[in-house]
Amino acid sequence: MRKATAFLAAILGAAFLSGAVAQTTQPTLVPTARVKSETLPSAPVMAQQQAGAHPLTTDDLNSWLDGYLPYAIRKGDIPGAVVVVVKDGQILTSRGYGYADVAKRKKVDPATTMFRPGSISKLFTWTALMQQVEQGKVDLNADVNKYIDFTIPPYEGKPVTVLNLMTHTPGFEEAVKDLITLGPKTQVPFDTLLKRWVPKRIYAPGTTPAYSNYGASLAGYIVQRTSGEPFDAYLEHHIFGPLGMAHSSFRQPLPANLKPLMAEGYVSGKDKPYGFEFVNTAPAGALAATGEDMARFMIAHLQNGEYNGQRILQPATAQLMHSRANTPFSAGDGMAHGFYETNINGMHVIAHGGDTVAFHSDLHLFLDKNVGIFVSFNSAGKEGAAQPLRDWLFADFADRYFPEPPNAVKADPKDAKADAEKLAGVYSTTRGSATNFLAIADLIGQAKVGVDKDGNPLIEAAKGLNGQPRKWIHVGPMVWRDADGHDLLTANVADGKVTRFSWGELAPIIDFARTPAYRSSAWILPLLYVSLAILCLTLLLWPTRALVRRKYKGELGLERPQLWAYRSSRIAAIAILAVLIGWAVAIQMLFGDLGNEASFNAILLILELLSIVVFIGGFAVMLWYAWTAWRSKFRWPGKVWSILLVIASGTILYIGLVFKLIGLATNY
Repeated sequence: MRKATAFLAAILGAAFLSGAVAQTTQPTLVPTARVKSETLPSAPVMAQQQAGAHPLTTDDLNSWLDGYLPYAIRKGDIPGAVVVVVKDGQILTSRGYGYADVAKRKKVDPATTMFRPGSISKLFTWTALMQQVEQGKVDLNADVNKYIDFTIPPYEGKPVTVLNLMTHTPGFEEAVKDLITLGPKTQVPFDTLLKRWVPKRIYAPGTTPAYSNYGASLAGYIVQRTSGEPFDAYLEHHIFGPLGMAHSSFRQPLPANLKPLMAEGYVSGKDKPYGFEFVNTAPAGALAATGEDMARFMIAHLQNGEYNGQRILQPATAQLMHSRANTPFSAGDGMAHGFYETNINGMHVIAHGGDTVAFHSDLHLFLDKNVGIFVSFNSAGKEGAAQPLRDWLFADFADRYFPEPPNAVKADPKDAKADAEKLAGVYSTTRGSATNFLAIADLIGQAKVGVDKDGNPLIEAAKGLNGQPRKWIHVGPMVWRDADGHDLLTANVADGKVTRFSWGELAPIIDFARTPAYRSSAWILPLLYVSLAILCLTLLLWPTRALVRRKYKGELGLERPQLWAYRSSRIAAIAILAVLIGWAVAIQMLFGDLGNEASFNAILLILELLSIVVFIGGFAVMLWYAWTAWRSKFRWPGKVWSILLVIASGTILYIGLVFKLIGLATNY
């Protein structure tokens, strides 16, 4: 549910960053404003705090947002949005733009329209967990097995701790199965999902940021067990109730009184609403809430756990939660206790983003300024417009009201090209699957880092708002800054070679580790493309040559054993291509319709069995054909082609083994 690359997000859920949404209906984007509220009073005009800064007032903020967002969401084909800004325990503004329901022309109301903020839900889970810590029921450094009724195996003798869950360093591979489904018939209780399959541990705990919905859901289960209350009820009693969040819920489906308030979500190319998403890892992403309810939560954290006389955390506990828990890199943002840092313009900012299939959101707390901003969109928009839009909204907000001092960051040309050359190579995201067919996402999604003509890193996966790779400026040893923004690119070096890098807000939760040579797409993908071309040509030329021979009454000139080997090789080529197409269709089917996982499981088993038979058997057949061709009086083109078929089928077999298309795993 958190963002990564577009393909990985689709595969891994995360972030679930949908593609473009082509809305044929163009709504009139008139903002629905809720500037004043009985429970969230409008803040007074405040003095300008810094030279060059705009005054952070309700009037200035409304003028800016009303000029910014209506055009942006229309241009991005996003039906609706909500934005809320708080300051010093009060609301500055809460604005609704566009439509909660396009067909009904129902406008977004920030006080009553509920959005799905996705992984921002985790902040409520972490807050509930810290309440249990505060009460002495949970120890952050304790083995999680102390609090649950099933077992998380140790890795290299080291247990997963509660703090590992909060910092996304438990070391789990990704878990996608039943992450999000549609309709109550496919809903899986989160505790059932947790116990059904414990994802394989692929990193030692505490060593590697690898964003984990499973880990966050496990934290919610700990809250449920140590408190003695169902998780959703616990939040209602201990967070929503005290904060007056009357229009918020983790319950799925929503309670009857809240259902009419839920905004519709939309996905790429679909005019019809997507439907209510059941996030089965509920503590990781099941929240539905209005913008103004999110304001209450932000104020409570900005005031160290207190809102309107109600306290959900003691000051020391809140301050611990906001403090840095680990630092993946020597420069750049770190990980707090559940929040991650998005520091900007010299300010300490903690945040969390969230994505379901349809909804895309961000929350940032400027701790130094006692300011918070929450934004949510009910579609990814055209070409994923919501993602860069929410990033730039945050950056532009910071630059408008809390600008960076002049010349705060200067380019450092010393060793710039040498540092970029150290970084060059092929990398895999630390968030991924290792023991099932989703490992194929690594082959397709590896990040390639080169060096541009100016001696700076060139990363195709790190694109700017214009869709082109970002321009990076060297600002220190193994540190670069986005030339057009604020993100830092940074890396860890061992023995003169980069082992891991990341940039911006990804750094605390998802890194890129250097890909081992045997898994590198730098040589595997070109060889795969050549192999597919060989198999396709074999498939096309077989009937073509047969028709030519029939027309000119020619003979193949092969004896029966040779003929069998020849025909078997062609049948094997067809079978290999058919199974590969089957995998492509099945994966598209899985992530194109989240309601069909039951039928997908049967298809998965069939494909895995076919992969064992066809990939291994096909390679054996090609070896037999090559052996026959070279022992017999085949002409030299036939002999060469037989070797090419061995290489092609061997490549597919290698990929199947390394990236787990060959196996019998039903959990993923």
